[in-house]
Amino acid sequence: MRLDKFLKVSRIIKRRSIAKEIADQGRILINGQPAKSSSRVAVGDTLTIKFGNKTETVKINRIVETTKKSEAEDMYEIVEETYAESFDQL
Repeated sequence: MRLDKFLKVSRIIKRRSIAKEIADQGRILINGQPAKSSSRVAVGDTLTIKFGNKTETVKINRIVETTKKSEAEDMYEIVEETYAESFDQL
């Protein structure tokens, strides 16, 4: 599955267009490597996503084309979540 679609379906990012924009800015890593929105993700991959002053690392547990909102969080587990005190620390 494409990275931007996974982020939308899993509801880590609410809109696919926003996921594409963030990925294309280089703010998402797959297994430590910079990723584009069209990059493929697989079960077991680790995503590191930078949102403003927050950095979140998640591990992909399962991939489905569509899911209910209540089941979306089962698609991944949060490995680490850190906050920078200021944007200068990013």
